[in-house]
Amino acid sequence: MSGRLTGKVALVTGAARGIGRAQAVRFAEEGADIIALDICRPVEHSTTPGATPDDLAETVRAVEALGRRIHASQTDVRDPGELDSAVGTGVATLGRLDLICATAGISSAAPAVALDSHRWQTMLDVNLTGVWRTCKTGIPHILAGGRGGSIVLVSSIAGLRGLMNVGHYTAAKHGVVGLMKSLAQELAPHHVRVNTVHPANTRTTMIQNASTMRTFCPGEDDPTQEQFENGLRSMHLLPTAFIEPDDIANASLFLASDESRFITGVTLPVDAGHCVK
Repeated sequence: MSGRLTGKVALVTGAARGIGRAQAVRFAEEGADIIALDICRPVEHSTTPGATPDDLAETVRAVEALGRRIHASQTDVRDPGELDSAVGTGVATLGRLDLICATAGISSAAPAVALDSHRWQTMLDVNLTGVWRTCKTGIPHILAGGRGGSIVLVSSIAGLRGLMNVGHYTAAKHGVVGLMKSLAQELAPHHVRVNTVHPANTRTTMIQNASTMRTFCPGEDDPTQEQFENGLRSMHLLPTAFIEPDDIANASLFLASDESRFITGVTLPVDAGHCVK
């Protein structure tokens, strides 16, 4: 099946690379035009390396190669003025808004009581409040169209269970689930569906970086890729170390398309069985 999103416009945050780029490209493959936002610089207190303007330009190239239109902007989801401007310009350029993928996020690690207040607050500002700001900015445009729509919020396996040494990340991702459930209630009368996707260890720079590798390999100052992948593999029931960004994009596509037209308020793990344990 193809053309599942023909004629629709999707807003994707964190679109310069990783899951966000995969969502933008997958949605474009199915006929959507894209509003692509990313901060395109490092975020303080984060171990996730920052995306670059060149990364966002590559997303633009990939979407345009599919014959779809894209409006891209270097935008910080923590800044309501930047968000309002970028989304407003994107909607004016592309003519409508039907779908939102709130995907932008950061990571870092430390025991909960060892976190300083700045690292805690930055995590919540990006991974929870940034999701809320994205919804607050985008939802009025969806409602103005009067056609209904779909919102996919990217949470994590950490939004479904507790994980050690990432209490701030876990709190933010649990908060995304609570926000989703409230929005699903509020927007149902407008035929707007809201769901969360919960990736396990996905092959992106959020996971594949030196700091995270050490977290998964306690006692190893410079773990090898093999040691790292063995640690990741132990978290999954299915025999894989990594889930691919395309796997998350495909789940997001299902939730964005009419194939899930009566699905709202659900948490969808894409986790190789992690949450079964």
